[in-house]
This record gives sequence, C-alpha cells and structure tokens, in this order.
Amino acid sequence: MAQISLTFPDGNSRRYEAGVTASAVATDISVSLGKKAISATVNGAHWDLAWPIESDAAISIHTMRDDEQALELVRHDLAHVMARAVQEIWPDVKVTIGPVIEHGWYYDFDREEHFTPDDLGSIEARMKEIINARDPVHTEVWDRERALQHYRDNDEPYKVELVDAIPGTDPIRMYWHGHWQDLCRGPHLQHTGQLPADGFRLTSIAGAYWRGDSNREMLQRIYGVAFKNRDGLKQHLQMLEEAAKRDHRRIGREMRLFHMQEEAPGQVFWHPNGWTIYTTLQDYMRRRQHAGGYEEVNTPQIVARKLWEESGHWDKFQEHIFTLDVNEEHAQEKAVNALKPMNCPCHVQIFNQGIKSYRDLPLRIAEFGSCSRYEPSGALHGIMRVRGFTQDDGHIFCREDQIESETARYIEFLSNIYADLGFPEFKVKFADRPEVRAGTDKTWDRAEEALLHATRAAGIEPEMNPGEGAFYGPKLEFVLTDAIGRDWQCGTHQVDFVLPERLNATYVGEDGSRHRPVMLHRAALGSFERFIGILIESSEGRLPFWLAPCQAVVASITSDTNEHADRIVAELVSAGVRAEPDIRNEKISYKVREHSVGKVPVILAVGHREVAEGTVSVRRLGSKATETRSLAEAVRELASEALPPDLRRDDEMRSKDGTA
Repeated sequence: MAQISLTFPDGNSRRYEAGVTASAVATDISVSLGKKAISATVNGAHWDLAWPIESDAAISIHTMRDDEQALELVRHDLAHVMARAVQEIWPDVKVTIGPVIEHGWYYDFDREEHFTPDDLGSIEARMKEIINARDPVHTEVWDRERALQHYRDNDEPYKVELVDAIPGTDPIRMYWHGHWQDLCRGPHLQHTGQLPADGFRLTSIAGAYWRGDSNREMLQRIYGVAFKNRDGLKQHLQMLEEAAKRDHRRIGREMRLFHMQEEAPGQVFWHPNGWTIYTTLQDYMRRRQHAGGYEEVNTPQIVARKLWEESGHWDKFQEHIFTLDVNEEHAQEKAVNALKPMNCPCHVQIFNQGIKSYRDLPLRIAEFGSCSRYEPSGALHGIMRVRGFTQDDGHIFCREDQIESETARYIEFLSNIYADLGFPEFKVKFADRPEVRAGTDKTWDRAEEALLHATRAAGIEPEMNPGEGAFYGPKLEFVLTDAIGRDWQCGTHQVDFVLPERLNATYVGEDGSRHRPVMLHRAALGSFERFIGILIESSEGRLPFWLAPCQAVVASITSDTNEHADRIVAELVSAGVRAEPDIRNEKISYKVREHSVGKVPVILAVGHREVAEGTVSVRRLGSKATETRSLAEAVRELASEALPPDLRRDDEMRSKDGTA
C-alpha cells in the first residue's frame, strides 16, 4: 500500500497508508482527540472525518473549540436532523433543500397542510430525541443512476430533480443521520450526539417557491438558529429581541418617516420627516464628494438593452433587470429598454464623450443614481431591501499606476464619512473572482493583484471573502458594525479592467497612442434607503442631532405662553434649527411623552417663569432631567449642533482664524 505524508499545523508530519481517514489520524494522535474531533481541513478544504486522504497533504483536526468549522457543521447537521424529524412526524412530507445561512439554517418542505407555530415545538422535541440517541452519521458515494432510482423508489421528486441538475457525470455523495438519508456534499459530524441539544431554536415559517421560480411549487420553509451552546443561543435571542425593538419599519411609523404599499412593491413613499433625513444626508454627501474632487453627473434611468448587452450585465444580471417594450415610430419591431440596475455603463458613456488625455486622469465622477432591480417579493424588507433605490455611486477613471494612490485616497475619504455618521471603525473584506464573471483569468489576476497591493499599501490587511467579487472585477467591501453587534456591508471599491474594454473607453497616453483606463467603482453608503434603515436601527431612531427631521419642539406649558413659543420657534428656524411649536391644549407631560416616542432630540418647555426670565427649560431625549438656560444660549448651542459635521468643522476653523 502506498504511503503518504501528512503535515500538521506545528510543522511536524507523520506517514500513513493512502486512503487514511481524518478520523483515524485524529485517533492516532490521541484517543481523546478522536472522540472530540468534528472535521478536518485538508489542503485548505473543509474535510469530513470519514473521507479518505489519497496523497500528501497539510492537515488540521477541528473540535468544537474551532468556531468557524464547528458552527458550520452544527447548523448543517441540524438542517438534516430537522428534516428527519419532520418526516418522522409527517411521513408524507417531501423534502427539498436545507442550506446553512447566517446564524442558522432553513429547510424547504412540500406539505399539503400548513405548518403552525405549535408544530415547531413538536419538531424541536423530536430533534432533541434524535440528538440524545447519538445516532451515527455516515456517508457513501453512489453513481447517479443508483441515486436517481433510490429517490424514485422513495417518492422524493425534488431530490430526483436535484440529482439531474448536478453538472458533470461524477458520482455523488449520500449522507445518513441514523436511518434517515439525504443528498449532500458534506462534511458532517460523527454522530448526532455531537449537536448541542440546548443550543438551537426553530424560529419561523415562511413560503418559498421551489428553486426561487414563481411558476413552480410553493413550499414551506422552516428557519432555525443554532450556536455551540445554550449561552450562544441566549445571547442571539436577546439580540433578536433588541433588533425587534429597533426595527426600522416600526420606528419609521412612529417617527412618520415613510411607508410602503402593495401598489408599489419594494418602493418607498417618503413622508416629509423621512425626506428631510434623506435630503440632509444627500446634501452632506454632495459636499463631501465635491471636496473629494468628484464632479457630479446625472444619467438616464431608461437605457436600451443594447448597452446592457455590450457591458455584459444582460447576460450576468438579466433576472434583476426591469424591461420596457417601446413602440418606436417607424421601427419594424418593438425596442427593448431597461430601467437601469446600476450606473456604471452610463458613466462610461460620459467618459467616452470627447478625447481624454492622460493629463485628465484620474477623472472622478459621481451620481446620486436612481436604480431599479427586481428582487423577489419574499426578499423585500422595509427600506433595507427594495426594488427602487438611489446609490451614492462614483467612478474613477485612472491609469493603472494610479490605482494605489486612488485606493488610499478613497479609503481615507470613506473613513472620514463613516466617522461623521457614527461608525469610526469598520472591517475591510477582499472579495475575489466569482464563478460567473466576465474577462479572462489573466485579467482577473492583474486586477486582484493590483487591488490587494493597493489595500496593503494603504495600511490595511483585509479579511478574505472568496468568490464574492463583482462579475467584472474584485472589490473591497467595507463592513460597519451597529450598536447591537450586527455587521452591515455598505461601501465598496472595485478595480475593473473589463468594462473599459467592453465599452471601448480610451485615453491618449503620454506616448500619443490610445490606452484603456482602469475603472474604479466606488460607493460609500451604498443605497440611501438601506443606509438610512441602518442608521435608524443602530440609533433606535435617536439620530444624530444634525440628521433628526425635527430637531427641537417648543412646547407651551399654558395657553397664554403660546405666542411666546411661536416666537422662539421662529428664532430657532432663523438660526438654522429645524424646530416646531406644540401649543396644543395638552399637559406638558403628555407632550413630552409623545415627542419622546417621535424621537425628537430636544424639547424646550416655556411657561410663565420662562417668559418672565427670558429662559427655556431644556430636556434632552433619553434624559429625565431638565436644564434651565437663557434663550440666547439655548439658540446658540442648538444652532451649532444643527450644523452637519463638515460644516461645523469649517465653522470652527473660521472661528480659529478669526474669519467668522
């Protein structure tokens, strides 16, 4: 029998017979490790303990202490255990697929009757029985015809379709959890007893079309969350409770910001308060982009299909594109146009107007581009996931030797913006080539090397996010963490050699010949809609003073101070504060409660004493204490707070220079 060498993380190696399993290797190291092992990594691939190793390899053995591998396996195995439990309780149910998702998993079922919340309790109880039984998990490799016949014999039509859809002719892997079997590429745990019986919870039931096709069967999807132990689950459930309190849809209603309705699915009806947030944020971004050397442009929302075909979006992105058939005069057939799903091909058209010289580069253009993308109705979520949105989109056309300086410049630009918006720290991920992409491997090698080098030169070592690049180039993803620990990928920075080639963008180089520019795609906020939703949830509606739609309410304590309250409002508005009066015939305690629910940052109360003394009683949102301040002092302080951060800095600099 041939011998192979396995090298461990500490650099030591051992020799084994070819075909040895990771389970045998773990037991050879120590009996204790053999029992605790859950999986291995072999030459960088996540490896089932039962899979044979046929050649020399680097290997590491994982236990439940290894968070990344442990959580993936726990959630994957629980998906199988849940499907087994469902079919044991309701044998007529057909199973489909059950992938791991963030924090847990889901599995889709075909069942005539609807699952109920009570059913989730029954399924959980049966799952715990399966876990406590410590049933062995084992795997076999079958040829396709055997797998197809197995699923036909067991009346599992969805599994038949899945096997038929697997490309190639290689045999496929089958897994058993006890007596229950599923088609799966693995890896999995050694036995069901390795699952934490107190570390999971079934959370919800939803509808889902088979394979995401609205013309196919409607299935029932059961979601679950799972962690390595009870404490992890408890923390997550507490986070979910906190997230529910911060739900931007509920807060949006309380603050009268926006609404959605079925006549315009996935599109936002902005109310005055919400539109004030939107335009204040947009004005801030406009100033920052102008200061950052960007020229603002605007491009059409409806563009002919021909451009999307030339750019490659039609082939790679067609399912998300809304199309319009237009009967053009004198045309023999209808013209197919599209609502633009992104702005980049249109920005290349602006670049292509006239001759560009190397002296014109880098050319930075930006647009608050209104885009439309088809998202399945089940994926829509308030203003966080919509069909109509506006991006703070920008593109930098530059020479290849300018990628490094422009990347560093953009990271600094974005860092300052995030700090102003309450996110002084963020993570950076490097997303490389996806499976479906445009351009040659040679072009991708060049683009990935350039972006990674530029990122490291800017002093950042990014996390790797394999396969998540755009179809035309690798990208940096800028990930914010909100007040309750959730991550949100917002900003991007992408290096693109493909679109300039496809859309024939050129500039005249120093040598007098034509060259292709590099196109850097960038967005700081992403979509305004989603970013505002993130701000609302992270702050629980208590937005920074400069962004609050109503910054101050002047509330009269008695009706004979109403006119004085109106005069204070006028003075605040004149000083640049968004202020409103509340002179209703209500008790001051009622007014304070109502405006606190509406997340108004400051309430100024005025009664007889305040009128006589020229003061106001100031109450800040979240505080039960009030301060008595002179009216002039209160107006001056609130006017300063009302300035957006960039204008406040300018104002402070002018004051220091004595030019104010």
